[in-house]
Amino acid sequence: MMRSVELKTQLLIRFCLIQDLSCLLYSIQEESQRKPLPTAAAQCSFEDPDSAVDDRDSDYRSETSNSIPPPYHTTSQPNASVHQFPVPMRLPQQLLLQGNSRDSCNDSMQSYDLDYPERRALSPTSSSRYGSSCNVSQGSSQLSELDQCHEQDDDRRERDSIHSCHSSGSFSRDGQVGFGEQEKALEVTGEEEKGRVCEPKDKKKDTTTHLPPDLVLPKDHVLGPQESFPEENGSSPFTQARAHWIRAVTKVRLQLQEIPDDGHPSLPQWLPEGPAGGLYGIDSMPDLRRKKPLPLVSDLAMSLVQSRKAGITSAMATRTSLKDEELKSHVYKKTLQALIYPISCTTPHNFEVWTATTPTYCYECEGLLWGIARQGMRCSECGVKCHEKCQDLLNADCLQRAAEKSSKHGAEDRTQNIIMAMKDRMKIRERNKPEIFEVIRDVFTVSKVAHVQQMKTVKQSVLDGTSKWSAKITITVVCAQGLQAKDKTGSSDPYVTVQVGKTKKRTKTIFGNLNPVWEEKFHFECHNSSDRIKVRVWDEDDDIKSRVKQRLKRESDDFLGQTIIEVRTLSGEMDVWYNLEKRTDKSAVSGAIRLQISVEIKGEEKVAPYHVQYTCLHENLFHYLTDIQGSGGVLIPEARGDDAWKVYFDETAQEIVDEFAMRYGIESIYQAMTHFACLSSKYMCPGVPAVMSTLLANINAYYAHTTASTNVSASDRFAASNFGKERFVKLLDQLHNSLRIDLSTYRNNFPAGSPERLQDLKSTVDLLTSITFFRMKVQELQSPPRASQVVKDCVKACLNSTYEYIFNNCHDLYSRQYQLKQELPPEEQGPSIRNLDFWPKLITLIVSIIEEDKNSYTLVLNQFPQELNVGKVSAEVMWQLFAQDMKYALEEHEKDRLCKSADYMNLHFKVKWLHNEYVRDLPALQGQVPEYPVWFEQFVLQWLDENEDVSLEFLRGALERDKKDGFQQTSEHALFSCSVVDVFTQLNQSFEIIRKLECPDPNILAHYMRRFAKTIGKVLMQYANILSKSFPDYCTKEKMPCILMNNMQQLRVQLEKMFEAMGGKELDPEAADSLKELQVKLNTVLDELSMVFGNSFQVRIDECVRQMADILGQVRGPGNASPNARASVAQDADSVLRPLMDFLDGNLTLFATVCEKTVLKRVLKELWRVVMNTMERMIVLPPLTDQTGTQLIFTAAKELSHLSKLKDHMVREETRSLTPKQCEVLDLALDTIKQYFHAGGNGLKKTFLEKSSDLQSLRYALSLYTQTTDTLIKTFVRSQTAQVHDGKGIRFTANEDIRPEKGSGVDDPVGEVSIQVDLFTHPGTGEHKVTVKVVAANDLKWQTAGMFRPFVEVTMVGPHQSEKKRKFTTKSKSNNWAPKYNETFHFLLGNEEGPEAYELQICVKDYCFAREDRVLGLAVMPLRDVAAKGSCACWCPLGRKIHMDETGMTILRILSQRSNDEVAREFVKLKSESRSMEEGS
Repeated sequence: MMRSVELKTQLLIRFCLIQDLSCLLYSIQEESQRKPLPTAAAQCSFEDPDSAVDDRDSDYRSETSNSIPPPYHTTSQPNASVHQFPVPMRLPQQLLLQGNSRDSCNDSMQSYDLDYPERRALSPTSSSRYGSSCNVSQGSSQLSELDQCHEQDDDRRERDSIHSCHSSGSFSRDGQVGFGEQEKALEVTGEEEKGRVCEPKDKKKDTTTHLPPDLVLPKDHVLGPQESFPEENGSSPFTQARAHWIRAVTKVRLQLQEIPDDGHPSLPQWLPEGPAGGLYGIDSMPDLRRKKPLPLVSDLAMSLVQSRKAGITSAMATRTSLKDEELKSHVYKKTLQALIYPISCTTPHNFEVWTATTPTYCYECEGLLWGIARQGMRCSECGVKCHEKCQDLLNADCLQRAAEKSSKHGAEDRTQNIIMAMKDRMKIRERNKPEIFEVIRDVFTVSKVAHVQQMKTVKQSVLDGTSKWSAKITITVVCAQGLQAKDKTGSSDPYVTVQVGKTKKRTKTIFGNLNPVWEEKFHFECHNSSDRIKVRVWDEDDDIKSRVKQRLKRESDDFLGQTIIEVRTLSGEMDVWYNLEKRTDKSAVSGAIRLQISVEIKGEEKVAPYHVQYTCLHENLFHYLTDIQGSGGVLIPEARGDDAWKVYFDETAQEIVDEFAMRYGIESIYQAMTHFACLSSKYMCPGVPAVMSTLLANINAYYAHTTASTNVSASDRFAASNFGKERFVKLLDQLHNSLRIDLSTYRNNFPAGSPERLQDLKSTVDLLTSITFFRMKVQELQSPPRASQVVKDCVKACLNSTYEYIFNNCHDLYSRQYQLKQELPPEEQGPSIRNLDFWPKLITLIVSIIEEDKNSYTLVLNQFPQELNVGKVSAEVMWQLFAQDMKYALEEHEKDRLCKSADYMNLHFKVKWLHNEYVRDLPALQGQVPEYPVWFEQFVLQWLDENEDVSLEFLRGALERDKKDGFQQTSEHALFSCSVVDVFTQLNQSFEIIRKLECPDPNILAHYMRRFAKTIGKVLMQYANILSKSFPDYCTKEKMPCILMNNMQQLRVQLEKMFEAMGGKELDPEAADSLKELQVKLNTVLDELSMVFGNSFQVRIDECVRQMADILGQVRGPGNASPNARASVAQDADSVLRPLMDFLDGNLTLFATVCEKTVLKRVLKELWRVVMNTMERMIVLPPLTDQTGTQLIFTAAKELSHLSKLKDHMVREETRSLTPKQCEVLDLALDTIKQYFHAGGNGLKKTFLEKSSDLQSLRYALSLYTQTTDTLIKTFVRSQTAQVHDGKGIRFTANEDIRPEKGSGVDDPVGEVSIQVDLFTHPGTGEHKVTVKVVAANDLKWQTAGMFRPFVEVTMVGPHQSEKKRKFTTKSKSNNWAPKYNETFHFLLGNEEGPEAYELQICVKDYCFAREDRVLGLAVMPLRDVAAKGSCACWCPLGRKIHMDETGMTILRILSQRSNDEVAREFVKLKSESRSMEEGS
């Protein structure tokens, strides 16, 4: 109990602290307008790019694990997957409030610094340390020293508590929640806000409210009561916060003292006034869906998303070239040079067919111009010669080449003409495309004066051409890979030739290797910028064929590929992979070669390579167009066609980068990868994810879709990328992580109310998929994270934080949605043990979330239809989180039960509806029994307990009303009264609530059914008991008894219907047995009521039967079969039945109209029983009216005076037996009565009437009237087998001298007699003779003060004994309780019957002089037990009297009426004897 109180105290304290901290965080902005907070610094920061990089990485680490996850491309962990990014714990509300670190696409640090210089310390989000899209900061693990010790113990105790997740705070390194970070946050905010507390209202308008990132409240919404620090309080905000906390803790502790900790408080009365009112307070069919989902993300949040800058903070995306002024200056000049006289606009050659007179080689491919005449083409202007097929491949400008040639040959006039033409062309270019040069000037922020001067310099350098140009070139041939196999051995012997101008050098040969490594360095001097470096790879052959070829051609070895590099494209230090190209269409070429080239151009000794220069140009151009000109937004160019992905900017900017790339030999794939890196810094801007996805897909295709002629793997091709494999992989990894983090807050970043952002969400997932394909196809990783699983985990992470937010702000969100102005103190806005108001609100919010996911996000995130359905994932996650909290809350409620049971039932129905509507059909939960019924089991049982009391009270009220109304029929067709309807209406309503629970747990449902079955049994048995008690009082009424019996029958009918409704055969066995047992009890009660009702007619039926007896006594005449006699019998029978028929006609007609059919049959059965028994008792076996007759027979042995009365009775006329004719009349009357009760099939069945024991008994008694005394006595002997001690206790011994060792084994014997019986049958005549020797009596129980003289009387009972000696007596023995007799008697039985028709009755009596002997005990020994043995000695226990069944009693009564038959009189007296009540005086 102490543990429970302690946990309860801590939970309530923590919940209050959440609310109080919310008030503190918002206390300064009480009257401020709501507008977006200043956003964090751009991740692509100018000032400190490294800090931004570390920030994103550290945030990812802190969100996933305690260590840095290995990069996906490492070979040490080929299976690195999304499992390194587990679903984060649910973030508290205050952490969610720190999440808009990337809220603007504006990348301008200058504007940030100018607009918000004073607000950087307002919250942790304004620091680069906190600037990640994850909500967990690096510093979150540094707990406040002041609170650390205080909180550790609480955290350890509350670690397993669900509500500890709801406590306010941030996550420390070990994943626990601490409050130290909150105080740090308060310290940070407090220092900035101390000076603002007392600002006038007009200045407060400039303050901004920090809204939660995931779920932002509308502008006009205030989360709760807001407070500000007092002006006179000079202490630090930290101490004020601590004081506020202490006040909250004290308040909660005082509240807890009011709650009883032990005992069971009385449950509140949940039932409103009126019958079954508690049932109407339960909504069993809730529907919490609304037409519009709850807008958890407001328009303000959407504007924040639209204006946010969102990009990864990798070194690739920080664009360090933006700060390298020296590099930018050089690139500026090179760009102008490329654009003022672009290669795409160079002067075309004027080719003519030309005949060579000497061996001449093609300028392009260096192949021999074959043929006798017209071997090739020659330019008439510059004189360049080439193959016809190569003329389109030449890219040397005709004018420049002509100028160079004229200068060499001293043709000054021609040179000047050419120079003038070039000047004119550049002027035209500058005049026609001024926007190009304006853009270049703006991009590199060059002044107009400097720009004009630089343009002149660039033009002059173009005109100078190569006359003043010289360079030293160092080329290192490093290696090659994926070469063609030219030898029969399946390999090649490659070597490389490098030619610059006329100078050619050769590497050594590497034999038998398709991936050779040379590492040979060559030095060249070049004085012509239009020269080309020709690198060719050959397969060395030393066979006869190659020698013959060497005689005929300049080239004897097999060609393996070439790459031709324009000298003008070289700059600085370069380490570049070049793909090997064909020389002719017939060449079979594959692979790539790696060259390290160092160029020292005169005047440009310290310049970066052109790839670096291009990167600088592209990044600065991108920065200018997006951050400066586009205000942070990315302008997506409109392009169509297969090469649309190569269009990165608008027409002007695109021409700049294309001309630069063309001039300086930048591959298109390098351009694409550079632009991808730039876009990655803006990947959250509208439209960018779609562009990045397309771009990466084409990059993937470039590397992965190798041609059939090459055997270089995609991974090797990618490794040869000039962009840098590790650089691009790192970019993708960081982009992948950032995408995951942002998808983990998709509801914030991609609001459902914005179709444009939803399309971006779809494109973001496509981009994630492209990264996955790139890892599989290009990086060739074995098992990269599956995109579907990554997105699924991100969705789950977002749903976790969403649930946390709606849990912590449930009241405010719900009130905002439904415009409720209900103000609650912060500590009562969350879950409480005093009420359940919180949970329906939470369910409503959860439904809104699921509906939004199902209707908005599922349609967008449809790339993985088989693996991801956002609506179903949302339902699953929300249910799992809700289930944890709901289970814990109900466990707490179960301890105190402070709410009404109807409230728990209402909540149960809402939870059931939520589960059935959204959770039941989820694939992940198929086949599982939901656990929510377990949470509510005790509360449903509590409701059932209360419902039982209500039902009983309702029953009593219904019966009272029915009694006042006189138990009237409910309608002319319903034969029962309204109380039955009322009782079952109540029970059915109660059951309907149980049924609508639709409990999916069969065990719990069985428990409910067992409990409800008890309620049904208690209510119905109470009803039956009340009716049974009052029923005799209503038997005299005309219809009321029938209606009451109808009520009982209707109870049984309705009970059967309820049994079927509760499941019938599938009902829980225990509940079913309970209801079946109840049905049996009700049936018994109905039988008892019918019997009572039937017995109520006994007096009137007695009178009718007495009249019948009088009429029957007047019947005279013989009983024969003549027709006249039969007619007389029928007439007499009608006369005899008339009194009874008159009575039955009136009553049975009433019963047929008032009683239900089942009840009518029961009443008929009871009347039948009463009529038959009465006729048997009063006509066939009539009792005597005085103290004689049968009663006298049973007491004749007691007093001698009764004997004389018996004699008087025997000679009376009315005691004579029925004559045969009277028996015939009575028999015919019975048939008439039977037909009457059958009523043509509407009454009792004939089979029942025929088999009725009452009719059979009556007919048997009638049949006995016609039998002789001997036959009746024989029947008696054969049928009565248990006259003394149930026929048990007789023990047989070998002879009379041996006593049996064991006792008789019967209860309460009064002694025993030892006799020897011998049975002899004459072989000739067949006569039987029985010899009985009375040996002794033993253990006689008799107390007397006078003389005790016991003797034994032995009587032979059986037929045909009228002329024979039937009785013998022994001598008496004085005062001996164990007398010895040893006297022998002989009985002659004759040969008419066998021994089984006879029995010996032994009676021990006390001899009394001058008065009747007193009976001490009796024993009966059937001779059938001796017949088989012929002779036996036995010990017979003595009983107190003779017992007989109905047959024996009937025979005795008939024989008692035969007063003239001595044998009959003696038999009746013999069987009527019993032990004297007084043993002696």
